[in-house]
Amino acid sequence: MTVTVQPSSRSMSETPTTRILVGYDGSQSASAAIEIGAALLPEAEAWIGHLWTPPFASEPLRQRLWKGAAAVNEFVDAIEREGAGEAHRLAAMGATLAVAADWDAHTLVERTYGGEGVHLTQVAEKLDPDLIVVGSRGLGGAKAVLGSVSDMVVHYAARPVLVVPHPLLMAERADVTDGPIIIGWDGSAGAQAALAAVARLFPTRTVELASVNQGDQHTPSAGSHDVIPLAAHGRHATAARAVAETLAGHARHRRAALVVVGSRGRSAVREALLGSVAVATVHHAHRPIMVVPHVTSPDVS
Repeated sequence: MTVTVQPSSRSMSETPTTRILVGYDGSQSASAAIEIGAALLPEAEAWIGHLWTPPFASEPLRQRLWKGAAAVNEFVDAIEREGAGEAHRLAAMGATLAVAADWDAHTLVERTYGGEGVHLTQVAEKLDPDLIVVGSRGLGGAKAVLGSVSDMVVHYAARPVLVVPHPLLMAERADVTDGPIIIGWDGSAGAQAALAAVARLFPTRTVELASVNQGDQHTPSAGSHDVIPLAAHGRHATAARAVAETLAGHARHRRAALVVVGSRGRSAVREALLGSVAVATVHHAHRPIMVVPHVTSPDVS
């Protein structure tokens, strides 16, 4: 692991209230995740994590090195040297974006041989941040490929994960600053953990609880919190998809800054294949989503 502290615009006397690990690969979606994450959680301390994966260098760089190499061993050595430099430059670019967004930013570069999503959660176990932030290209339906980095982080992380879809429309970006936070509520341990995480991470934001009821289901109570009942709409192959799209529609109507859902955490392959509310919401809500595994927090009343 390589960690490099980057300069920050904030004074040394200030203590960051939130520690964040960002998965950064230099893409537009990863850059958008930093921008939106900083709008939701300003003045946090962030580690910009770049995972250096095979073939350990971009294709244009590999082509240049291959043409200039006299032998295979020389080519391999050059890939190691130049690929490492490229990885650190990418992480530094992400840190520059984070500093510009008023985060106290560090870079973190690790080599991995695949499974970036799972490896990012392992990095999080060592770093112990309050939140993981990842970008998503916002592909729904048949284009939502199971096994994407954001999916794997959501499945395996033992702490809250903020997934920022890309692209967001101008109105959706504006909602991030002033909109309420919508929590999908079903009374479960996962939903209670989601409520606790929101209270901890966003103590000054307006919070609304929404329960999607199917058929003759009753609206579960939430102690002293009001719960908005929503009737599931549309016909879908899974109940998870119906709940996710109803939540997404309500969030759009309320111009929500963020939708928060609980999950079981470390989901089994069977649940991943069948689809959970958490993953369905990530795929179909065109605004930031935070998924909270119930293992991260005690119940709240």
